[in-house]
Amino acid sequence: MSLKPPVSNNDQSAGNANSSIVLVEFGDYQCPHCGHAHPLVKRLLKEHGTAFHFVFRNFPLQEAHPDAFIAALTAEAAAKQGKFWPMHDTIFEHQQSFRGFHTFIGFAEALKLDMQQFSEDVRSEHITKKVESDFESGIRSGVNGTPTFFINGSIAPYDGAYESLVRSIAP
Repeated sequence: MSLKPPVSNNDQSAGNANSSIVLVEFGDYQCPHCGHAHPLVKRLLKEHGTAFHFVFRNFPLQEAHPDAFIAALTAEAAAKQGKFWPMHDTIFEHQQSFRGFHTFIGFAEALKLDMQQFSEDVRSEHITKKVESDFESGIRSGVNGTPTFFINGSIAPYDGAYESLVRSIAP
């Protein structure tokens, strides 16, 4: 399996954008396995963030996780105000408290987003297409569960342990 399409400026990313090592995660905000991986990825970025470029792509599995799609829309809408990563972290850190759209409005308020702008963005066709494009990228890349990681365009082994992430970025 290979990553399709390649990473671009349309992706949400962190770490060293100039690194030759690119780690991509396809994630679902309501997936408990992604919830487990989230602090591991944060630790990886904190300890090794200059060594690699990290990209998060939305892969909401809506049948299993009914709030995953709106969570992805919320994160992408927050990105329009420069708050993708704070929203991304908030959503994962409060994964157990999802109770429909009003939960995500509360997250936006807590991050002090412009609520009128957020309301417009979260419902916009542009944001919906971004999430759908990420999901389609996962399908085209052979993703069938979350989290799925790719390293430099190829599927990366991940067994739920921090060490497997460190090994994936080790030169």
